[in-house]
Amino acid sequence: MLTVILLVISNTFMTFAWYGHLRHRNTTMIVAILGSWAIALGEYCFQVPANRLGYGKFTGYQLKIIQEAITLVVFVMFAYLYLGERMRWNYLGSFVCLAGAVVFAFWR
Repeated sequence: MLTVILLVISNTFMTFAWYGHLRHRNTTMIVAILGSWAIALGEYCFQVPANRLGYGKFTGYQLKIIQEAITLVVFVMFAYLYLGERMRWNYLGSFVCLAGAVVFAFWR
């Protein structure tokens, strides 16, 4: 459970690092890059411990699948709440397909 919590925090940082600057398009590219790098440092401070603690309980493949699933959930909330974008049916359909990938990754 701690692994999942750390991955949620990590992905929140990374989503802001990768996409947060889109709301501030009037800043220069160098400011956007440096700001993103500064935020990404926070991502690594949670991602590395999450993977270290989770490896053994989960395989490397499973850790990556968990991380990607969390990324999608975090991004959907970010896009809706921060960027003001609406969910469309085809986005939802693609997320359902990706959720199927998570099921297959943990199938025994």
